[in-house]
Amino acid sequence: MNSESLLRSIREKSADTEFYLPLPAGYKPGATRYVVVFGTVMSGLGKGIFSSSLAKCLQDKGLTVAPIKLEGYLNIDSGTLSPYRHGEVFVLDDGTECDMDLGTYERALDQNVGRLNFVTSGQIFRRVLDRERTGGYLGRDVQMIPHVTGEVKNSLRELAVASRADVVFVEIGGTVGDVENAYIIEAMRQLAFEEGQRSVCFVALTYVMEPNILGEQKSKPAQLGIRRLMEMGIQPHIITCRAGNPVQQNVREKIALFSNVPPERVYSMHDCDSVYLIPDMLRGAGCDREVIEWLQLEERVDDAAERKAREQWMEYISRLRSVTRQVQIGITGKYTSVRDAYASIIKSFEHAGTALGCNVQLQWIETSELKPDEVAEALEGVHGIVVPGAFGTRGAEGKIACLHHARTTGLPVLGICYGFQMAVIEYARNVCGMEDANSTEIDSECRYPVISTLPEQRKIEKLGGTMRLGGQDANTRAGTLAREMFGKRVRLRFRHRYEVDPRYVEKLEAGGMVFSGQAVGEDIQNILELPRDVHPYYVGTQAHPELTSRPLRPHPLFLGLVDAAIRRAYPDYDTPLTYRPDGDEENDESEPARPEHQHTD
Repeated sequence: MNSESLLRSIREKSADTEFYLPLPAGYKPGATRYVVVFGTVMSGLGKGIFSSSLAKCLQDKGLTVAPIKLEGYLNIDSGTLSPYRHGEVFVLDDGTECDMDLGTYERALDQNVGRLNFVTSGQIFRRVLDRERTGGYLGRDVQMIPHVTGEVKNSLRELAVASRADVVFVEIGGTVGDVENAYIIEAMRQLAFEEGQRSVCFVALTYVMEPNILGEQKSKPAQLGIRRLMEMGIQPHIITCRAGNPVQQNVREKIALFSNVPPERVYSMHDCDSVYLIPDMLRGAGCDREVIEWLQLEERVDDAAERKAREQWMEYISRLRSVTRQVQIGITGKYTSVRDAYASIIKSFEHAGTALGCNVQLQWIETSELKPDEVAEALEGVHGIVVPGAFGTRGAEGKIACLHHARTTGLPVLGICYGFQMAVIEYARNVCGMEDANSTEIDSECRYPVISTLPEQRKIEKLGGTMRLGGQDANTRAGTLAREMFGKRVRLRFRHRYEVDPRYVEKLEAGGMVFSGQAVGEDIQNILELPRDVHPYYVGTQAHPELTSRPLRPHPLFLGLVDAAIRRAYPDYDTPLTYRPDGDEENDESEPARPEHQHTD
């Protein structure tokens, strides 16, 4: 029986079969192929970077690709995870709070993803239990196999239907041998059996050690990690070896011998100067060709599309390598000991700096214990600052002090989310005479709560869902920098609970602050700025622009900050910055708002 007849013959409600395959409506067996990436030896090898780079190689060939991250933890999403535990929480346009690897996919593929692209064990188990409580299993005893593994496979097939992808890239969170992802790996074994030969390509990402004391590369941990994967029923088709230096031929041959993988499909993915070089590294090694051949997708490849895409990418690499200037940007935050907490901000500066021929060096300035009289020294030598997002009270006064210094000295600044709110508080206190101004998140009894939850949010607080999450449209005000950057309307991405209280907007604007971006149809302020004859670049946004910056399309707010920093560092710099070279101010509007993702906070 072939895979198609097998899938069609098995019915979800049959009590006579040990299979459980709730196939999504419209699923066509064989139409979509799957690339599954596993990590062995240890975590932190860069599965997301590798998987997204390989996906880009196939996308460049004209194939439609869709990534999915399968996480073993029991959280429903990443919204409650601490930056100290798991880096930044990446928010998708539909409001999904997810793993930072989804940001890697969005940037590499230059496409938005959604809730179907991120699945946790918590989601899987909740689906199974909800189905059991409503009698969906018709009296069967609910088991890990086939019911839980069936839901994992169903998640992949739902994505395949929704995306109409040629290839779904599946990244398995964690490391082979972890208890929490064992059932996910078993589901991948079943997937390969059900989909049929050459429908699934298994890729094992492993690590080749090179201890300084030995002075040679050792493959034994890699062998044992891959052997563990094989013990779980997964025969890798491709092995990629992470290492500090190029993995030697004899080491790759040894790994091939112990894993039944031909030596020509064992690749070195050693450290390089930039992650943006990895797609070309994979192409040069022939990894993308091997995947295409294994999955029998040769007829879907568009050589002309690949040449064009590769030329565009290499132009970016060329600009990256030919920067002629350097600026220092300070990140004034309270998670500065964990760089992954600001991963998207780091990438956004790479994009903007490359576009402007500038190397952006980041200085990390912890605001938790920063005193007002220490700010000038802490910011000495920087040409601009970012005041990033956060929650809670810790570090707030340090951020406010940094904003005051930037505003009064002409230092370029970009306030993001919480930083936007702190900018409003600083201005209210020091310009508008509201000395006790604050956020109700910090001081619920303050006299001037210029930042607070909106009335409509307070009404639903007991039901959850008080976070404003995901993509929302905003209108910009004519004659402002925001209008110059975005045109009349812009799509922004949010993750916050507190807003500028509408009662204080008129007084703040009377004092000189300009609210240049407002939510469509709502009295919610999304962008603020000071006039350019008052300050060279003082901008804040309630949104998270770092979430939508892409290598070939850097976000205008970061472009503006880097440009202002260059002008501060190089007074003779006179190259004009055009934010929208192809834009038409009268007609340039983003697509209309999409339905919000229903989220329970």
